Amino acid sequence: MLPGDGVGPELMHAVKEVFKAASVPVVFDEHHLSEVQNMASEEKLDQVVDSMKESKVALIGKIHTPMEYKGELASYDMRLRRKLDLFANVVHVKSLPGYKTRHNNLDLVIIREQTEGEYSSLEHESAKGVIECLKIITRAKSQRIAKFAFDYATKKGRSKVTAVHKANIMKLGDGLFLRCCEEVAELYPKIKFDTMIIDNCCMQLVQNPYQFDVLVMPNLYGNIVDNLAAGLVGGAGVVPGESYSAEYAVFEMGARHPFAQAVGRNIANPTAMLLSASNMLRHLNLEFHSNMIADAVKKVIKSGKVRTRDLGGYSTTSDFVKSVIDNLHPHYGAHGGHGGLRHVPGFHPSRHSSPG
Repeated sequence: MLPGDGVGPELMHAVKEVFKAASVPVVFDEHHLSEVQNMASEEKLDQVVDSMKESKVALIGKIHTPMEYKGELASYDMRLRRKLDLFANVVHVKSLPGYKTRHNNLDLVIIREQTEGEYSSLEHESAKGVIECLKIITRAKSQRIAKFAFDYATKKGRSKVTAVHKANIMKLGDGLFLRCCEEVAELYPKIKFDTMIIDNCCMQLVQNPYQFDVLVMPNLYGNIVDNLAAGLVGGAGVVPGESYSAEYAVFEMGARHPFAQAVGRNIANPTAMLLSASNMLRHLNLEFHSNMIADAVKKVIKSGKVRTRDLGGYSTTSDFVKSVIDNLHPHYGAHGGHGGLRHVPGFHPSRHSSPG
């Protein structure tokens, strides 16, 4: 567990509370990596990587990257992703029943290559007042992310993949990315494939997002589109995300925001982090606990009584967490006439069918 910056530690606290109430059999090895709190060093990074090698799975908050240039171009967040080779970032943008937005019943997936492209940290001043910032696109990494997108679509029963690019201007770079996607698409005849230029894609997402299913794109476009799409269903506070390498899985927020202005005010929305934690449990084959937590979160949002500020309500983070916990075991209080959480010593839902 890497709580990160901003409201990260508060959101992780929410996850721990809910895990405890749901008796989730997961132990967290917690590490604090932060550039802004001067808690980042090569040594710290190596500790995190060693811990990851052992557990293979992580839950992380946003590791904030300061704007100032201090001699090192690659942020710790990027360095961690590179060391673990987390090449695929997946953000599942899905409307939450009970929370009305301009577009409802949305269900699309954005898959982003996140180890190269514009985030290669290769910048230099070639002449006074002239900066060259290199965008790297390779055949190997483009094929890998395209294959990941089609495999994802196949596995999840989705019918279409859209490759998003700017090959009309970046003819060689994005041209290569596009060609790789086209080549991989031919190996998956059952899945529809189309392409769209990034600027048009942004307009289409706002006007008619229902046309999309799975979208695959290079790094920077993915970063922008993740956030745009998150805004369609309620913002950074409600969309979970995950990053994969061949052997690691990292669960995080879909739109990575430290939400610094909310720090310590108990107002951050823990929905995204809780849904992310639920996805992590599913990845660990803890299906029962995963569903229990996701269902409880969705029930709280659907009932609409407990809403954090970002969703137009006045509830605090703790109110929301308490409400989620109250909804974890709805069958508990059914006969006792109280809807709260009743603690039955030694009771584990998967072992006993009828609690006391």
